Amino acid sequence: MQRHPPSSNRTRRIPNYAMYGDNAPAGGSNMFNFEWIPERSPLYDWEIDPHEHQSLIQILLMTEGQGNALLDDARWHLRAPALVVVPAGRVHGFEFNPQVNGVVVTAAQKPLEAMARIVMPELLSTLRKPLAINLPEQGRYTAGLMPLYLSIEREWRLAATGQVAAGLSLITTLLVQVARLNETLEPAIWPALSRKTLQLEKLRNLIDEHIRHRWSVAQYAEQLGISPGQLSRLTRESLGKSSIDLINERVLIEAQRELIYTNASIKQIADGLGFEDESYFGRFFRKHLGVSPQAYRVQELERLSQD
Repeated sequence: MQRHPPSSNRTRRIPNYAMYGDNAPAGGSNMFNFEWIPERSPLYDWEIDPHEHQSLIQILLMTEGQGNALLDDARWHLRAPALVVVPAGRVHGFEFNPQVNGVVVTAAQKPLEAMARIVMPELLSTLRKPLAINLPEQGRYTAGLMPLYLSIEREWRLAATGQVAAGLSLITTLLVQVARLNETLEPAIWPALSRKTLQLEKLRNLIDEHIRHRWSVAQYAEQLGISPGQLSRLTRESLGKSSIDLINERVLIEAQRELIYTNASIKQIADGLGFEDESYFGRFFRKHLGVSPQAYRVQELERLSQD
């Protein structure tokens, strides 16, 4: 798979969408979605500009045609069959030729991570790491993936009792297959990444590792061997956001997950995420999401009960 450098190093403004072209809602999103690539891409002349989904992961299988995938700081050439995984919060875009066909599953990342923690903790790395693989042309890998995608499509269109439970279970199974493919194929076809991309990946890993320690930007910069100013330029040029925004987004994702999928008290969550006290955590949460942690918990649990 051929890697190309990004077209510009200027600071970018990255849109945050629920689905491409639709502004992301403040409080959440649908649990999962299914679509065929030709359903939406022709509306944008087969070019999906760089954007992000703050709370959604996408798993794309291209079955026909060619194109390019932009993932964070790198552009990858794709030729069918190809598999692309874009975790929540990752800047991405696509350039397809009109002959492209394939499927895209979009799903809420937090519940998938909660399920993975219980059934297969090692799956978390698959959920959090961008992936682009050109699959062998023999077809056996695509043949193993398509039945899962079609099952997800049937569940998505069915709108029956237990739709979310069944849909997320199927998507978890799909991610297990992706993890197996990654183990089998990645060493043979994944090329060397740029220094900037490697720095971003190391930064994300450090944030995951120290999310409960409330590290400062300076501490992360020190671990990367660069200055805080260089770290800020790195994230602004590649992701369109400051380094502190990137850190805070990760803290918010973890806070939201714990509010929805655990019984921990607000104080316990605040303590676990390294906040000095519950009120400071509450101000931080309200500043970024517009509601208190307790109000968010109530509205999201109510929404889940209606799905």
